[in-house]
Amino acid sequence: MTIKNSELILNEDGSVYHLNLKPEHIATDIIFVGDQYRVDKITKHFDSIEFTTQKREFKTTTGFYKNKRITVMSTGIGPDNIDIVLNELDALVNIDLKTRKVKDTHTKLNITRIGTSGSLQSDIPVDSFLLSSHALDLNGMLHSYQIQDICNPEIEDAFVAHTNWSEKKSYPIVIANSSELEHKLSSDIVYKGMTATAGGFYAPQGRVLRLPLQDADMNAKIDSFSFKNTRITNLEMETSAIYGLAKLLGHNACSMNAIIANRANGTFSEKPKETTENLITYTLHKLVE
Repeated sequence: MTIKNSELILNEDGSVYHLNLKPEHIATDIIFVGDQYRVDKITKHFDSIEFTTQKREFKTTTGFYKNKRITVMSTGIGPDNIDIVLNELDALVNIDLKTRKVKDTHTKLNITRIGTSGSLQSDIPVDSFLLSSHALDLNGMLHSYQIQDICNPEIEDAFVAHTNWSEKKSYPIVIANSSELEHKLSSDIVYKGMTATAGGFYAPQGRVLRLPLQDADMNAKIDSFSFKNTRITNLEMETSAIYGLAKLLGHNACSMNAIIANRANGTFSEKPKETTENLITYTLHKLVE
């Protein structure tokens, strides 16, 4: 089947529309960051740079770190941006952009997110590292896809019952990470837990400025949820979309979080930049071991 021009939009130079990339521009090992300025903070460690470009908030640099070809890309904030990034990256490796047909041979990408986050649990301190064993989708973007094969209904139903989740909201989805990448990135200094992914920064994450919350107790319910010793450890805005689309498209994905705040204790790191830099060097080292 040939994919229509309206479905797979290309720029005049043949690159994918939003990312401004061609297949030769990316490696199969990719690091995601939210902030475009964090791309350079990672690639400064590279031995060489072969390509860089930027369109809107999507900045991409590909180069070599200790003889391993790696692409670093900024996704911007939120699950809607991840929807663009994952689909266009997959198109670069699994669709022939000239014939607009899906390739016979599937190429698997290894995607590692390096982000900052706030811990929801008092025993996960600021300046620590956290690996997301699962992602809890609270924003609903993934419901636009056929997700029945990647869900975990037992955990999802338990969460809905525990929180008295409103029927007017999208039903929560729980997606596991890539066990292959988890094994590569794990160590004794890394905490693990379920990362909740919200669709916004303020009310969707329980913050109140001038607008009241639909459920003022939701954060406390999230904090206290546990399923077979798996807790919700942190809250952010990208991981569930990354995990969900990666699984649907046949890629590996794992999210690494620099914990720069502890919302349970009301504390914030005194050295957030240093903590983030430490996570960058830790993750790069693990990826090339």
